[in-house]
Amino acid sequence: MKKYIAYSKNDTRSGFGAGLLELGEKNPQVVALCADLTGSLKMDGFQKLYPSRFFQSGIAEANMIGVAAGMANAGLIPFAGTFANFATGRVYDQIRQSVCYSGKNVKIAASHAGLTLGEDGATHQILEDIGLMRMLPSMTVVVPCDYEQTRQATLALALLVGPAYLRFGRPKVECFIPTDEPFELGKAQILLDGTDVTILTCGHLVWKSLKAAEVLQDAGISAEVINVHTIKPLDESAILKSAIKTGAVVTAEEHNIFGGLGDLVAGVLGRNYPVPMEMVAVKDTFGESGTPEELMEKYGLTTENIVKSAYSVLNRKNKNSF
Repeated sequence: MKKYIAYSKNDTRSGFGAGLLELGEKNPQVVALCADLTGSLKMDGFQKLYPSRFFQSGIAEANMIGVAAGMANAGLIPFAGTFANFATGRVYDQIRQSVCYSGKNVKIAASHAGLTLGEDGATHQILEDIGLMRMLPSMTVVVPCDYEQTRQATLALALLVGPAYLRFGRPKVECFIPTDEPFELGKAQILLDGTDVTILTCGHLVWKSLKAAEVLQDAGISAEVINVHTIKPLDESAILKSAIKTGAVVTAEEHNIFGGLGDLVAGVLGRNYPVPMEMVAVKDTFGESGTPEELMEKYGLTTENIVKSAYSVLNRKNKNSF
């Protein structure tokens, strides 16, 4: 079995900052807007080198989205950054009306997503944002898994014409995607080939899914691990091909069980090829204050729960085979 090695640890928000800085040099049409969180989103490098292309909106997220839509009308490529909670829930009307309804070329850069925002608690954590964004017509939704993939996704979204939502996080997590690994929007990434069970995952749960596959391998179970970094448009063909091969599916994500990757995959399988399925996600609740590690453990977003879910679908698959 192929094995991914963590060569360092870094936060995915720094991957966004690195990608944005690279875009600043490559593309003069790229501009950046921020809602008083420049350092938190690692946009300060862009601000220092390209001050005439950086716009601080203050704590006025709705206005920031409106300004970004106007800039897109003028042919610019705006990246509007803030915490994921404020980037979606607080400004949903502006995104729907000013960006998606009109098909504006605005990139929403959303940091501190999910439970791993940690100690700031439920008011700042958001577990509903993937659902909010994926239901908007014309919106592309991307959830990269580590520093390098977030950098790659940032570069790729600048080339995409249309609205996009890029979701990333606060804590330092394992970096394991090689710098020469291809990245393609809308194309799921098969990290491990397997024959017994499929694990479909995104964001911070990708590394945990790889660790789960190692545990399963030690027990003689072959797990296929697919990084579904693009939630919308979803790579349905890759999902179905794997489900047909393994006959059992687990999804794993740092999001509410409703509205996220699991819901999407269940819809694809239900319409085309139903197989036993389990979802590792937050079970219809808000988070709370705590360290990222404590919260991931309490809400079941762990390697152990992915392994447990894999055994569950395998048992159901075996029963159905008789």
